[in-house]
Amino acid sequence: MSGEQKAEARGEQAKGKLKETVGRLTGNERLTAEGRAEQAKGDARQAKEKIKDTFKH
Repeated sequence: MSGEQKAEARGEQAKGKLKETVGRLTGNERLTAEGRAEQAKGDARQAKEKIKDTFKH
């Protein structure tokens, strides 16, 4: 996994976690859902890169 793409995936996961936490604290269900979605997107990106690395070697 390239360093840049790995950082993007982690950043997306962290941003999603933050949104989810803020949404829960404020009772904002939409923000909580957005946070979960961003985390899932980051997880998917990370998984995709790991698969690419597996077949690259």
